Amino acid sequence: MQRRELTPELSFAALPAAEPRELTSPPPSRRPRGAEPEVVSVAELDRRLKRILEGSTADVRVEGEISGLRVVGSGHAYFTLKDENEEAAIDCVMYRTAAPRARKLLADGARVVLTGRATVYVPRGRLQFCADDARLAGRGALLEALFRLKEKLADEGLFAPERKRKLPVDPRIIGVVTSGDGAAIHDIVTVAFRRGAARLILARTPVQGAGAGQRIVRAIALLEEFPGIEVIIVGRGGGSADDLSAFNEEIVVRKVAAARVPIVSAVGHEIDVALTDLAADARAATPSQAAEMLVADAAARRAALEHLEARMRRAMAHRLRAARADLDRQRARLGSPAQILAEPQQRIDDAVARLRRRMERIVVEDRAGLQRLERRLAARHPRAVLAGARGALRPLSVRLTAATRRHVALLREGFASDVARLEAMSPLRVLARGYAIATDASGRAVRDHREVAPGDPIAVRVHHGALLARVVATAGPDEPLVERSAPAAPAPAAAAAPAAAPAPPARQSGGPRAPATGRATRRGRAQPGAPACEQLGLGFAADERAPTSGRAGASGQVSAGQGGAEAGPEERHHVEP
Repeated sequence: MQRRELTPELSFAALPAAEPRELTSPPPSRRPRGAEPEVVSVAELDRRLKRILEGSTADVRVEGEISGLRVVGSGHAYFTLKDENEEAAIDCVMYRTAAPRARKLLADGARVVLTGRATVYVPRGRLQFCADDARLAGRGALLEALFRLKEKLADEGLFAPERKRKLPVDPRIIGVVTSGDGAAIHDIVTVAFRRGAARLILARTPVQGAGAGQRIVRAIALLEEFPGIEVIIVGRGGGSADDLSAFNEEIVVRKVAAARVPIVSAVGHEIDVALTDLAADARAATPSQAAEMLVADAAARRAALEHLEARMRRAMAHRLRAARADLDRQRARLGSPAQILAEPQQRIDDAVARLRRRMERIVVEDRAGLQRLERRLAARHPRAVLAGARGALRPLSVRLTAATRRHVALLREGFASDVARLEAMSPLRVLARGYAIATDASGRAVRDHREVAPGDPIAVRVHHGALLARVVATAGPDEPLVERSAPAAPAPAAAAAPAAAPAPPARQSGGPRAPATGRATRRGRAQPGAPACEQLGLGFAADERAPTSGRAGASGQVSAGQGGAEAGPEERHHVEP
């Protein structure tokens, strides 16, 4: 019998459907009162029912969802038409004489409107609907719900390949969830015992009908608690879409996906696909294939072991032969052990002789070097070094004494020269030659006739003491000095007057004349006569050249011999105290 391949979209088993709507039938014929009831055969009864049904349901149209479609080799199509709203169903048949267009519309899960009549199949006494024509009315509600559930579970990741676990290799304890009276457990036991010695633990449970889904879930949970369980087979034998609907229930699919041990789904035949097949860790086309997947074939394994043993023996024999041949080659290369040891011993003797000669040569060289070092050390002995140093020190000491005396003499000559120059530059020497320094009331040296006016008091510092005078007249360098009328009696510039304050005695010193410049600009270094100037407490002007006798230094300086003579034009160097 041929089986038509189903499309992937319609390859899932459908859930149970509602019953079809009831058809009206003519009332049964009344028999006369008191008459004996008629006895008819079963075939006659079936024929009467067939005539009644065909007469009352001619050309009726029925809408429902197709389930369990089977197309046999003769071309007839057998299926069940389910009600989508109520729990009702009716067997249907569409003969090959129907239009090919109508037969192409038949598919599991399709919602169709069939045109035909109800009849009774007399050989079996089975009520069925004989369809002559069909048209699509959309996808069935049951199939629609199944696909919505599939999409929901897929979105949650229950069908993802990465969450599937690997099956154990050669498990010793296998759990089975199926009916205890069905063909599935028989096939599993037969295959498992034929292939090996695995232990099977059966959890009996109904696999179809009302409440089958919840019982399957409880059976899986019971096997999970069994100690040592390694894998569980969940499945049943072949059947219609209604028979397989328990394996499409959401609670069963979720339990299979969340099981503690790997699950193998073996539902129906190869063409039957349930949601548990997608959620399980592995899918088997049939229960027998599930047993083959888990239980290793003992005979095949024994044959494989024997084959491996034979290969291992041959490999070991080959390795031994190769090792023996290699050993013989090595022995031939090595030769006699005595000869092998003699050559290294000879090399050792030669090395020892070379080492002894080398050591003797090194000892001789080291002794010679030691003698050289001893001679050098004797030459550098502290006594010898000190004696040589003393010998070299004597002429150096004589030379150092002579050089020291010469250097001291030169220093003394330089010091005497500096003292003479300092004495020559001392302002006291200038004052000793007859010069004087005039200062105004504020103590500043008078350098210009315009700095004072007639009648102003001035102090005149001479070599020995000081004079207090009053200005009678002033004149420039080229003007005649004429006395002008003044309120007080005139006094000559060189006249002696009582000093404003006693001056400390000055040291007699010679030197050039000092102009009456109270503040003089210093040169690169201080003049030798600076300390003597500080004793005066006055500014002074010193000339490095020898002064001209009898000439006044400048305005504000008065010669002791000539009184108010003008100062000469010679160059002067100003020095501040």
